Amino acid sequence: MIGFENVRKEYPGGTLAVEDFTLEIASHEAVALVGTSGSGKTTLMRMINRMVDPTSGRVTIDGEDVAAMDPVRLRRSVGYVMQASGLLPHRTVLDNITTVPVLRGTAKGAARERARELMDTVGLDPALATRYPGQLSGGQQQRVGVARGLAADPNILLMDEPFGAVDPIVRRELQQELMHLQRDLKKTIVFVTHDIDEAFLIGDRVVLLKPGGVIAQIGTPQEILAEPADDFVASFVGADRGVRTLHVERVDGRDVVVDADGRAAGVLETRAAAGRGSAGDGSTGESSSGDLPSGDQPTGATSP
Repeated sequence: MIGFENVRKEYPGGTLAVEDFTLEIASHEAVALVGTSGSGKTTLMRMINRMVDPTSGRVTIDGEDVAAMDPVRLRRSVGYVMQASGLLPHRTVLDNITTVPVLRGTAKGAARERARELMDTVGLDPALATRYPGQLSGGQQQRVGVARGLAADPNILLMDEPFGAVDPIVRRELQQELMHLQRDLKKTIVFVTHDIDEAFLIGDRVVLLKPGGVIAQIGTPQEILAEPADDFVASFVGADRGVRTLHVERVDGRDVVVDADGRAAGVLETRAAAGRGSAGDGSTGESSSGDLPSGDQPTGATSP
């Protein structure tokens, strides 16, 4: 469990990044922190591994104050995946993935074997093991970054806008792969993003932040969509613009889901057809025909 207890962060000169933040994140839960620039989301995440220390309040892991922990050991025990991968350019893919296990004392042979397993887990061709980051595509680099974050088998995985630097198609692939990994590995994930659709897709719960780390609303994607706490939340998720209000129109014999402006969002299928379409991906094919957390995910929704 991760706990934030009345956390405040004020930088020299008086800049207030986080005013007063309290939150508990359960073990094995994926929580997305989402907000505009200046909302303190990255600052809060970096408090967990002491890349940033709070001015007051405390952050705990399983009840222990991280301020009492050795910061180097703490960081080596927590997985960290950042935007643009942050790979070491002079080290091969395999050596990048083995960085933290080797630093923690794992024998190089065992660390490399684990790295090869993780390459398979995140969908990387084994032939890429001896390549350098500059020889990889953006999507491949991010997969290496995810593998490196998982290499020491951490209980906690911090992800700071990890897919923000890749194109939309690759981003969707990486998001789906992360969801599959989480179903298998059940890590405690703190995921920072400015994209509300990504937050709804990844997070078991979503924490929507105003400037200064002020919590606008906490809830599941369904709860936030169904009952936005205020006008700020409604505007942020698009409820005030009708983009979350969907209805069904009959087009050429099929039920097409469209938004308030008449733009197509997807196609409704019967429960049986949705189940066949999702076979093999671990999903049930059962999703609501109403408000959808992700605008490009409606195919496979069930008819009422």
